[in-house]
Amino acid sequence: MKRTAVALAASALLLPLSACGGSAEAGSGSTVTVTVGYQSKTINTVTAGTLLRSLGYFEKQLNALHDGKTYKVDWQDYATGAPITAQMTAGKIDIGSMGDFPLLINAARGKQLGKPTHLVSVTGYNLKGGLNTVVVPPASKLGSLKDLKGKKVSTSVGSAADGTLVRALQRAGIDPDKGIEKLNQQPAVGASALSAGSADALSQFVAWPGLLAYQGKAKALYDGAELNLPTFHGVTAREDFATQRPAVLEAFLKAQAEATDYLNAQPVAAAEKVAKATGLPAEVVYLYNGAHGISTFDPAVKPQLVSALKQDVSVLKAAKLTGDIDVDSFVDDSYVKKALGAGYAKQLAATPPAAASEVWPKGETKTRSFTSPALLLAYVAQHKDGIRAAYVPDATTGTLWFADKAVWVADGKELLPFVAPDTARAYVAGHVGARVITYADALGRAS
Repeated sequence: MKRTAVALAASALLLPLSACGGSAEAGSGSTVTVTVGYQSKTINTVTAGTLLRSLGYFEKQLNALHDGKTYKVDWQDYATGAPITAQMTAGKIDIGSMGDFPLLINAARGKQLGKPTHLVSVTGYNLKGGLNTVVVPPASKLGSLKDLKGKKVSTSVGSAADGTLVRALQRAGIDPDKGIEKLNQQPAVGASALSAGSADALSQFVAWPGLLAYQGKAKALYDGAELNLPTFHGVTAREDFATQRPAVLEAFLKAQAEATDYLNAQPVAAAEKVAKATGLPAEVVYLYNGAHGISTFDPAVKPQLVSALKQDVSVLKAAKLTGDIDVDSFVDDSYVKKALGAGYAKQLAATPPAAASEVWPKGETKTRSFTSPALLLAYVAQHKDGIRAAYVPDATTGTLWFADKAVWVADGKELLPFVAPDTARAYVAGHVGARVITYADALGRAS
């Protein structure tokens, strides 16, 4: 997309806001309404949105305050983070959740309008960047990012997925402004454009790439984890709200921690709940939110995530979406520290679970883990009609993917899965005798 189009997108983000919606402090006397903006289908924010809402933990925490107030929660669902930021700076949303790049725009917009916000916790993260993926149509002949030169690529400008696209193109030697025709589209619009043939590729965040792959409407071209840069989603709160009602914000963060514990303890049940609330297939939700999913859930604001946020500023500045951003003043983990108490240090030091292959058998409420992709394939081959979903981690990035959508490589007796064809080819090039095989061949070799 040309720089003029990017500038227009930036201008749109900076237009004055109209006073729409109800007051975040709606109600009089003893009644207080707390407005939470979330993205139901951005499923690595579910501990601060979809799952949290379905569990009712926030309402329970508010009822436990016993401060003479009656609290009501107004849950507002959006497709991306931009409208949540717009409503926050207008004083219409108190607490919101969004991805790392939208969080930075949230910080910049709040400071610009004199309505500062703060990052107060994290929802889901991936330390390598696997939450964002570039996909192409199933029959596409494009085999690597370099093939995108001169092509139409759909993404949401200012989103984490756009950040991944920009960085990935730069590493591939393609100017992200002039080397492709960037289509600035909402995720659903971009998905439709991909299916209709009006876009050659789609760069999007969780859960769109996995959903399209699961539906057979796309295949992965680039795994964001190849960047080896952390990506995450987090919770942002208005400074004035946090100052005026710290107990309410603390109640939210305690509830988020409870929802996180629930998801980590019961990942299948959590996936089913999110699926029911969003209409997404539970198998896709589990790909990202499962026991060994692409996303790790932990409310602690880890130093490596803050460091990644600082690196993201340059990408937004280059796109003229923001100026300089003081990340350190934007981050405020004091509320979540208080909410988690002595457990915060443990959360801060926690690391993602080791990658593992998993099968979700039909009719079961638990998945089965395997120590190698080959063992998973052997199980699948023996239970072909009894598999709801099978997941394998990329042999180089660790990103989980559907076994039947992965690119498989045979290296002697080893069977290795990859999310994208380029990483599979890179492995083959460095290992004599290794070669790309079909999924059916991989199953046959394992059985």
